[in-house]
Amino acid sequence: MRWWLKLFLGLLMTSSVQAQEDLKAVQIYSQDELIRLINDNEHLDRVVMDDCQLVQDIEARAITLKVPAYQFLWGDMLAWGVCVERDPESGIHYMEQAAQQGLPAGLEQLGRYHAQGKLVQQDKERAVIYLREAASLGHLEAQIQLAELFIEGYGSPYDFEDAYHWLYNAITADKQQHEKIAECLDGLEKLMHPKAVRKAKRSLDG
Repeated sequence: MRWWLKLFLGLLMTSSVQAQEDLKAVQIYSQDELIRLINDNEHLDRVVMDDCQLVQDIEARAITLKVPAYQFLWGDMLAWGVCVERDPESGIHYMEQAAQQGLPAGLEQLGRYHAQGKLVQQDKERAVIYLREAASLGHLEAQIQLAELFIEGYGSPYDFEDAYHWLYNAITADKQQHEKIAECLDGLEKLMHPKAVRKAKRSLDG
């Protein structure tokens, strides 16, 4: 066989192998993997990075299987037009479905959106409801935002002790987050009776 023919066939084979590798199906995310992506706020970036190949799978798991993490992902995709036509109303609907099933990230995001007036009308009292639920499930960002709303004058004083307790026992390696917690604890102390503060400082097992 002539050398140029061998070279041509070799290049053709290499190109074919490369094309097959490029067409490999992206594996759907496991529940644990998706929750990690959501908590790290990397879920939308991951969908784009996967060339939007999983849109139908995500939609099916959100709408048909009603998996909370996928309802949240699908809602966020719709809300911001990531790999699909933008539809904020439907996006909020699916986020609410995820929140109703107790997904902390869904509750936190809805609370944050209502506090900021993002996609929805600003309603800080309603934000407190979402954030308190997420905070009770251990979502640290929700706990911080909830305390900040309390300090601003929103919510019920009956919840101050829980908010202080959660933050006092919080563990984080993030310096900025640690400073926010300290500020929130200081602000809550000014609103609470000393006896309530002492009670709130009990251990998580106390």
